Amino acid sequence: MLEKRDFYIDGAWVSPREGTDREVIDPSTEEPFAVISLGGAADTDAAVAAAKAALPGWMATPPAERIACVERLLAAYKERSADLAEAMSREMGAPMELARKNQWGAGAWHLKGFLEAAKEFEFEAPLGDHAPTDRIIHEAVGVAALITPWNWPMNQIALKVGAAAVAGCTMVLKPSEESPLSAMIFAECVDAAGWPKGVFNLVNGDGAGVGSQLSAHPDVDMVSFTGSTRAGKLISKAAADTLKRVHLELGGKGANLLFADADEKAVKRGVLHMMQNTGQSCNAPSRMLVEAPVYDRVVAEAAEVAQSVAVGPASEEGRHIGPVINRTQWDKIQGLIQQGIDEGARLVAGGPGLPEGLNRGFYVRPTVFADVTPDMTIAREEIFGPVLSILRFETEDEAVAIANDTPYGLTNYVQSQDGARRNRLARQLRSGMVEMNGEDRAQGAPFGGMKQSGNGREGGYWGILDFLEVKAVSGWSVD
Repeated sequence: MLEKRDFYIDGAWVSPREGTDREVIDPSTEEPFAVISLGGAADTDAAVAAAKAALPGWMATPPAERIACVERLLAAYKERSADLAEAMSREMGAPMELARKNQWGAGAWHLKGFLEAAKEFEFEAPLGDHAPTDRIIHEAVGVAALITPWNWPMNQIALKVGAAAVAGCTMVLKPSEESPLSAMIFAECVDAAGWPKGVFNLVNGDGAGVGSQLSAHPDVDMVSFTGSTRAGKLISKAAADTLKRVHLELGGKGANLLFADADEKAVKRGVLHMMQNTGQSCNAPSRMLVEAPVYDRVVAEAAEVAQSVAVGPASEEGRHIGPVINRTQWDKIQGLIQQGIDEGARLVAGGPGLPEGLNRGFYVRPTVFADVTPDMTIAREEIFGPVLSILRFETEDEAVAIANDTPYGLTNYVQSQDGARRNRLARQLRSGMVEMNGEDRAQGAPFGGMKQSGNGREGGYWGILDFLEVKAVSGWSVD
């Protein structure tokens, strides 16, 4: 059993002051393989105090030096690529190919994006030609609490740590207790990069403990949280008494609008995107809205693609999907699959229970429902598993109405060869992001949503901006 009980506070690995043991479970086997500590209030206070003490010096550090720290972090992150991928595969069930390429790769990609954006960012600039003695200064919000999820560990940690560091914020990271080991390796990368003491701190804990303590802490100036909408609401309430800034990246129920003129790879692309990371992505295209003339063909093709998706242990090589994170999530997904059947959706692939040949581990059968209506539970709730709902539409206006009929607003998708239609839909769909014809958003494009998918943006220029205050100065000396 691997023992990793220490926290990283004020530039050193330290023993918990109020630690409680927690086992880390391998979702492929259901067996514990590591032990961490969940921190208490004394640990949270120590980490926040270290960040607060380091804040004045870090804010005053020239941006070029902060950028150099992130560059050294990226170099250390690359050196530990194998360790990070293995940790993520073991703790949250990402198959090794996905862990190496996508899970680890996302962190490197975002750190590179921040470096590019930071080098062009104007932290001090004139208001305009009309006001030569007015200056706009962007300065750090202050001490930032970073609370990250288990489904894309390095993606979310890099998005928050990279932006906060460049902006001049000091920080306390609380990673998910489900995926803490990769976060601890990331902390080792920060240490190897030689960051000043107290700029980055890590305390493991759960949401009810360290998460709530950070959200309500009077010396925390900002909370950046990625996770469920339910938890995001609780964090907002906990943060309200201190009026701290709260950045939320929450759930989603993305619609993928597939028109009759969609390209021939659109159906396969949509199904595989839904199944990636075992469906555990907030931006997954979980509702496929299909134009009536091609509906039957699309349903048949989607079922065939889903049936071709292999399921297996995360430790194995190959392009299969692994398990979901834990028993609680597995039970929730199974309940929603059964609810889809009970409410009259037509099951065309997958279904309840474990995949054939697997009798241990939190595996879910790649599942597709057809004839789903907008009022069904599976069309409304975020399932967070490999379950696709297919709905029919007759007109473009109807497709927009169905897509927007959700409390979420993170990512929507459009598949059509009609450029004017794509542009029209991009304006009408109520989501923070719209991806069309399988074209990924470019590096530095802002990630985030609207409605109950949260607020704020992550990545590139907009990600840095979220960790900055704007200060207006008059009477600036121009001599």
